[in-house]
Amino acid sequence: MLESVYRFTIGSLAGACGATAVYPIDLVKTRMQNQRSSEFVGELAYKNSLDCFKKVVKYEGVLGLYRGLLPQIVGVAPEKAIKLTVNDFVRDKFTINGQVPLWAEVLAGGCGGASQVIFTNPLEIVKIRLQVAGEVHGATRIGVVSVLKELGFFGLYKGAKACFLRDIPFSAIYFPVYAHAKSATADENGHNGPSSLFSSAFFAGIPAAALVTPADVIKTRLQVAARAGQTIYDGLFDCFKKIMQEEGPTAFWKGTAARVCRSSPQFAFTLLTYELLQRIFYIDFGGIRPAGSEVPVNFPSYDVSMNPDHIGGYKHAAATFSGVEHKFGLFMPRFESRS
Repeated sequence: MLESVYRFTIGSLAGACGATAVYPIDLVKTRMQNQRSSEFVGELAYKNSLDCFKKVVKYEGVLGLYRGLLPQIVGVAPEKAIKLTVNDFVRDKFTINGQVPLWAEVLAGGCGGASQVIFTNPLEIVKIRLQVAGEVHGATRIGVVSVLKELGFFGLYKGAKACFLRDIPFSAIYFPVYAHAKSATADENGHNGPSSLFSSAFFAGIPAAALVTPADVIKTRLQVAARAGQTIYDGLFDCFKKIMQEEGPTAFWKGTAARVCRSSPQFAFTLLTYELLQRIFYIDFGGIRPAGSEVPVNFPSYDVSMNPDHIGGYKHAAATFSGVEHKFGLFMPRFESRS
């Protein structure tokens, strides 16, 4: 119980750090994915992710890049904490002699992804509505309270199926890749330094984020309130069908670059913070270290004999047989070494 609380607290701090570091990229990703290309909307607002970034700064100011950050910070702490805690918990249950089978790694990651949706979905629907609110010039400003009043409790879980469809495979891909990347970049003592942890977490986010982009696009479309002239979606499959008919299959990959550029560094900062905090604030839970809190193992050094046929050296042999004659009642001659 105490170990779970410990990991949850560490995970909360790590999640908040990671989310804040890459929030502007997340805002650009959301606006790119919500951009419609059908004849009902007219001219596109953004040409690409870089154009979107420039226009947000130009028309909304630098602070516009952080629109909706507060609910993100409040929600991402328990979201990332429960994901990391569940993943570590399941991995520990299937660890045998320090090794985790690949299927167990995938299962642990999937369980972590599924467990976070209870926090992720309400967090993201509020965040997304705040992020796209600045797209329409002169529109009434909205805040967290007004979004919550409009949606109600059950409305906070709109698009939850798409959220499951995104988060389960993401974590099932991410955590095994991260674990193996960590192993590959560890030093000879099995220790991962900060650069190794960061690069491993960054690399793992690339395939995980890219491959689940279609589910993320569907989730975003379901959670954003449709404006006049925009297509209204009635559920997961209806959204998939209408996007395919009106915009083609390439629409499912909108914002892929922004998503990868956001997810990879976000999880890199999150996992780096998570593992370093476990090392800095280490607590011994029955002699089992939390996953990722490995420290260098100092092996005793031995003098190596210069003679390959003389294993161990005479000093080791002399120490082993010293006084053996007295144990057996023998009296053996002693020799003095010449200086």
